[in-house]
Amino acid sequence: MFTVTQLCREFGVTPRALRFYEAKGLLHPDRDGMRRRFDQRDRARLALILRGKRFGFSLAEIGELLDLYNADGTQVVQLTRTLEVARRRLEDMRKQRDELGVAIAELETQVSLVGNMLSKQRGDTD
Repeated sequence: MFTVTQLCREFGVTPRALRFYEAKGLLHPDRDGMRRRFDQRDRARLALILRGKRFGFSLAEIGELLDLYNADGTQVVQLTRTLEVARRRLEDMRKQRDELGVAIAELETQVSLVGNMLSKQRGDTD
């Protein structure tokens, strides 16, 4: 069993984040009075939640994928859906990367142009 403090330290999250994931139904800690105790399953789910967030999956997608774990013993349904979501997200990320590359190139050109203009003006006044 893990305490809130232990999971927060291990994963670099806040107690508020754990409460949020619990409220969204992504984590299911046991209650010991006012204390929450997380088991190994919750710890693994938290790792998957954070990985999914890092990849840009929505919480709804993450929740769906976590819930599919129990859908069948072979995990074929979960793995198939995970692959679909991951491929779609990967394509989105590649498009964003390409668009960012274009924007960076344009900005570099503008910085160079403005820098040259400023250099010429400074040269004319010196």
